Amino acid sequence: MLKDRFLDYLKFEKRFSPNTLISYELDLAQFTAYIQSQYNINDPSEADHQIIRSWVVDLLEHSISPRSVNRKLSSLKSFYRFCLRSGSLHANPMLKVTGPKTARHLPVFVEKERMDNLFSRIPVEDTFEALRDRLIVMVLYATGMRRSELLGLQLADIDMSKNTLKVLGKRNKERIIPIGDYLSREIAIYLMKRGEKEAADNGKGAPEGTHDQRISGLNIDNSIGQNNHELLFVTTTGKRMNARQVYTIVHQALAQVSSQSKLSPHILRHSFATHLLNDGADLNAIKEILGHTSLAATQVYTHNTIEKLKKIHNQAHPRA
Repeated sequence: MLKDRFLDYLKFEKRFSPNTLISYELDLAQFTAYIQSQYNINDPSEADHQIIRSWVVDLLEHSISPRSVNRKLSSLKSFYRFCLRSGSLHANPMLKVTGPKTARHLPVFVEKERMDNLFSRIPVEDTFEALRDRLIVMVLYATGMRRSELLGLQLADIDMSKNTLKVLGKRNKERIIPIGDYLSREIAIYLMKRGEKEAADNGKGAPEGTHDQRISGLNIDNSIGQNNHELLFVTTTGKRMNARQVYTIVHQALAQVSSQSKLSPHILRHSFATHLLNDGADLNAIKEILGHTSLAATQVYTHNTIEKLKKIHNQAHPRA
């Protein structure tokens, strides 16, 4: 079927992530079910712009948000472009379809002072789980990477000698993110504790020397094998961590310094970008670190900066 060929195209040629593929498949399935029930049409490629418009109205009448409707329309746009390229269609019905307007929301972030306060509040306990949880929050905030990218980090992606992390982003695009000496050392300490735990679990016992002695003697540059494809972050039993576990770790940490209702890992990404921009970082540099494909996606953070300037102006200017 044409729909199956389209999904294979997204998977193998466009290299969309599994979650994105599921979204496209569900959107097409939902549209197909609608045109079957309302117009007795089984093939989405046979729908015209009027049918698609009626689907938009139906979605809105069922309280689907404009943002979600536009995402579904984006799936249809990709599908019909594929149909045109494959010769199954001669005209694109989406050219006559306009999505509903959406309210523009500024990215939610945690103030820099609160983030500084956070790391002073997180206890530096000498346990594997405590060091791992602290490092997860630090890596997300220090690099701005996505939660899915963090979960995919492997030991081989860490270059201690250059202080960089290699990240596999959306559509399998790789990018290099710089990290500071402090974060490199935190990673090395975590890996040392992880090694101690694995040795203890295997009955080999802990290495000689005190904790501080082992840290001071730690050779960071040679602490990680570049061909080691083990995941960086694992559970206490050595298994792969999941998205919910990372969310819980971040939420519990941010709740110590913020009363915002939304305290997800993505908030750390927003905070990273906003703080860099407020401190004068180049917008194009932020774009590359975040892995955005277009500058427009990064420019949304400039609005937070403008709002901050407005607030300062209103508070300080005598005629504001």
